[in-house]
Amino acid sequence: MARGKLRIYLGAAPGVGKTYSMLSEAHRRVERGTDAVVAFVEHHGRPRTEVMLHGLEQIQRRELEYRGTVFTEMDVDAVLERKPAVALVDELAHTNVPGSRNGKRWQDIEELLEAGVDVISTVNIQHLESLGDVVDSITGVRQRETVPDEIVRRADQIELVDMSPQAIRRRMAHGNIYQPDKVDAALSNYFRPGNLTALRELALLWVADRVDEYLQEYRAEHSIRSTWQARERIVVGLTGGPEGRTLIRRAARMAAKGSGSEVLAVYIARSDGLTSASPKELAVQRTLVEDLGGTFHHVIGDDIPSALLEFARGVNATQIVLGSSRRKAWQYIFGPGVGATVARDSGPDLDVHIVTHEEVAKGRGLPVARGARLGRARIIAGWLVGVVGPALLSLLLTSIANGPGLANDVLLFLFLTVAAALLGGQLPALASAAVGSLLLNFYFTPPTHTLTVSDPKNIVAIVIFFAVAVAVASVVDLAARRTQQAARLRAESEILSFLAGSVLRGETTLNALLERVRETFGMDTVALLERTSDVDPWTCAGRAGGTEAGKPLLRPEDADVDMPVGDHMALALTGRVLPAEDRRVLAAFAAQAAVVLDRQRLVGEAERARELAEGNRIRTALLAAVSHDLRTPLASIKASVTSLRSDDVAWSEEDEAELLAGIEAGADRLDHLVGNLLDMSRLQTGTVTPLIREIDLDEVVPMALGGVPEGSVTLDIPEELPIVAVDPGLLERSVANLVENAVKYSPDGESVLVAASALGDRVELRIADRGPGVPDSAKDRIFEPFQRYGDAPRGAGVGLGLAVARGFAEAMGGTLAAEDTPGGGMTMVLTLRAAPGRPPVRPDLPAQATT
Repeated sequence: MARGKLRIYLGAAPGVGKTYSMLSEAHRRVERGTDAVVAFVEHHGRPRTEVMLHGLEQIQRRELEYRGTVFTEMDVDAVLERKPAVALVDELAHTNVPGSRNGKRWQDIEELLEAGVDVISTVNIQHLESLGDVVDSITGVRQRETVPDEIVRRADQIELVDMSPQAIRRRMAHGNIYQPDKVDAALSNYFRPGNLTALRELALLWVADRVDEYLQEYRAEHSIRSTWQARERIVVGLTGGPEGRTLIRRAARMAAKGSGSEVLAVYIARSDGLTSASPKELAVQRTLVEDLGGTFHHVIGDDIPSALLEFARGVNATQIVLGSSRRKAWQYIFGPGVGATVARDSGPDLDVHIVTHEEVAKGRGLPVARGARLGRARIIAGWLVGVVGPALLSLLLTSIANGPGLANDVLLFLFLTVAAALLGGQLPALASAAVGSLLLNFYFTPPTHTLTVSDPKNIVAIVIFFAVAVAVASVVDLAARRTQQAARLRAESEILSFLAGSVLRGETTLNALLERVRETFGMDTVALLERTSDVDPWTCAGRAGGTEAGKPLLRPEDADVDMPVGDHMALALTGRVLPAEDRRVLAAFAAQAAVVLDRQRLVGEAERARELAEGNRIRTALLAAVSHDLRTPLASIKASVTSLRSDDVAWSEEDEAELLAGIEAGADRLDHLVGNLLDMSRLQTGTVTPLIREIDLDEVVPMALGGVPEGSVTLDIPEELPIVAVDPGLLERSVANLVENAVKYSPDGESVLVAASALGDRVELRIADRGPGVPDSAKDRIFEPFQRYGDAPRGAGVGLGLAVARGFAEAMGGTLAAEDTPGGGMTMVLTLRAAPGRPPVRPDLPAQATT
């Protein structure tokens, strides 16, 4: 059966005409032959609305009495039985009278929709759940009746019933909304012009957002990539430079000129993570754009212009704001720049604004030199070898008569160039090649001591030397950088592999993971911050390390480094600003931290769900026990009492004694069952508090045998046993349950053996029977509540005795387990703690073992 369709008339305030419009639509549908009925419409004494009900079929309402007053509500069963094509149900957010089918009217409507009935309803903007605080701050009236926004958003059609504040107040003054005695109070309070204007704006904006969702869905379904300028959306392209603040403020001023405009700031980072953007500056800019009512977005893309245009078209933007390039004139030889490329490729549907700022043409700044990663000492050594080394080599070679020759001189200078590349990188090697070429020309090619070269072969030799030196320097530098990158990537992979493995195995808690982040990156403080929405304050989900200057880390903006994780979570670090390449690993840590936090919460929820499921199982089993096992002795007692009170039967003394004995036995059995139920309830709720004291077993165990037939138990408790540290009451209850269970399953004529022995600092009490026993697979299950193994008769109890016995044993610090009795049967082993300070008793062993 197809689900019915929901149409909602949304208004800014009572009296705008929602119900009137709904009834008008009903009349139009009835005229077209549609089967439409009034399931529930409240006209509130408004004459024009009441007139609109004429001619429409109305379903009889259901009457409910609550606190001495009779109320009427929609009769859902009657509507479902009538099953019209369209049902009119007024006041979507209404709360039903206690005793109704559902607590809320929107739940009644959901039932009608599931049954295939189309529903037309009404609601005011102040009843939407997400706007409760906003409406309260505007009007001073807290709405108690609300409806979830998702219910309204899922409507197939939403129609705004709009009316100006002045018109609503005129309708109010004419008595068309409230009774005359309430008009003055309403006009001076809730229906003030400012309140109505604000509520009207809320309604218009909410519906506009809903229309925008419809538009996005339509564009996605029809693969429409071009921009539809139905609403001004301004995208601000950020580079992380200081000019970003100017661009954001300029875009905010542009958006303020048109109502409903939206600002979206976007920072595009390269996928390799190598970026010169300052995380601190980006955090400041993100705060600024959010303070101005915009949103901040972080996008990954290798081609900056393409990624920016793709983002703009994806959000249906109409304008892009970019800053004038910070590059110097000579830097344009590398390309036209992002601004020119975006303007060229934007097409006719996107306007591109290039905004000037104070940083224009001041230079973008060179990226951090790769050689800086080699360390200062190596760089200095490279420059010394590359510049000072050729000079010293020249002095050495010129001091040697009839030197090694030009070919060997060239090889020696080339050696210094390679050494400079290995030590300091490419720049010292290039400097060495240049200095070496000049020195070779000046000292070793005739005519010497001039820069003139007479022999063309020497010119070729010097040129080849320089070319080879440059090539070798480039290759060596590239190989060194690749080696360094490989080492770094290997370290990163090891870190990530360990991280992933530990998280997948569940070995890492959130605090341990954050501590590892702090140690890995050498930070002072690491905190995982989260918030439920964009306007809520940040809360700390976990922290490692101290706090900066004694102040807690409460916002990502206060940190030296922050890594966003989704929309409402961030990993914040203090101590130093991390280089770009470290942020890749940090992003992985941040994602894993979010996963660990989610897993911890899921584990907690699963534990709570398990407890609820266990409680539900206990309640179900308890209901079964009450329905049968507890009623059985009650029925026996009732029958015996009824027989004794019967006047038409003359009972003999033997019969009366037998009936009284039956009553007593039933009462004892009932008392035992109720006692076990109460004990299990105490164990389940954790309210069992043992009062531990030192006592001898022979003082407690005999008292636990009072409920079993005489002669059915053989007691063997040595006098030399050490004193045990137990709660006497709990121990007596445990032993009584164990002995009763053993006697119940023992064959006739077979007694149960209750024996005690000492082993080290423990005392074992064994209750052995000769019954059928249980297999090993069921030995743990028999200790669960309401579990009875095998073909135990229904009257044998509710299956709580062993569960209570184990619970009490564990509460006293002991254990209870089941073992097979040699020769057949089952033995319950109750292990208890010996009193502290008592010498342990060693088991009697033969002086010499024999085989």
